[in-house]
Amino acid sequence: MRVIEIKEPGAPDVLVLGERPEPVPAAGEVLIKVAAAGINRPDVFQRLGNYAPPPGASDIPGLEVSGEIIGGDVAGSAFKVGDQVCALVAGGGYAEYCVAPAAQCMPIPAGLSLIEAAGLPETYFTVWSNVFDRGGLSGDETLLVHGGASGIGTTAIQLATALGHRVFATVGSDERVKAVEALGAVKGINYKTQDFVEEMKVLTSNQGVDVILDMVAGDYIGRDIKCLADDGRIVIIATLGGTKSSFNSSELMRRRLTITGSTLRPRPVAFKGEIAKKLQAQVWPLLSSGKIKPIIYATLPLEEAAKGHAMMEAGEQIGKIIMTV
Repeated sequence: MRVIEIKEPGAPDVLVLGERPEPVPAAGEVLIKVAAAGINRPDVFQRLGNYAPPPGASDIPGLEVSGEIIGGDVAGSAFKVGDQVCALVAGGGYAEYCVAPAAQCMPIPAGLSLIEAAGLPETYFTVWSNVFDRGGLSGDETLLVHGGASGIGTTAIQLATALGHRVFATVGSDERVKAVEALGAVKGINYKTQDFVEEMKVLTSNQGVDVILDMVAGDYIGRDIKCLADDGRIVIIATLGGTKSSFNSSELMRRRLTITGSTLRPRPVAFKGEIAKKLQAQVWPLLSSGKIKPIIYATLPLEEAAKGHAMMEAGEQIGKIIMTV
């Protein structure tokens, strides 16, 4: 089968077209003929040599796919050979065929194409796990999303808004401000021209937000704390701004604040399978009804993976970049 390989750590051009044997599914796994695969920031980190696959996972990049189940272990699952699915995988998505745990497969929401469905698993699993499970966003609580125009950001804004929460988002241009507000954000904040701490004070009448989804980290954490309401939570999912942060620890204690974070890729299948059940029960109906939708910025053929990575690193996209196979 054709695959995209990382010949060595480096710039996007280290992604090259190669050939590998078709993967063999293990117990509990299915074999998917891939129709489309999403490009995600962890793929970029892996290409740079900063995010190794977990033990036992394929070294081929790619964390989400859509396509047709053509074999494997479907016994005891909700699927059969011939079903079209989208799936979260720990690697191997940039290929013509990919194995996936049956527990991490989900049906294509009604009305969505295979290309649109390929952009769902990584972002929706990540947002649900971090914003709702780990961050505990509930009731009438509010959310601030950094990187609001990214695949994760556009998903978090739409999903939290659809579930009744007021959402704010930081982005890097006025064009992106308009884009996130069109997706439901109460207010988009251009962090290049505005101080998001001061903006959030005004927007929340000095009350602060309850949950912050942060993919920047670095010096953002100290600023995030100033944006939080008492008992607020910061959930870190990436460190684009650096791994070192400085903040006032006494404020955490005095205001009962929480700083947490997670990476999804190394978590066990059982953990991801539980998220899949929650998504199918609570989120897939919203997708099927059209209340929320995947935002596809660009579609490229598999052999142009390097172009997709360059696009992501340049920060061009609003939403997802998808490769067709």
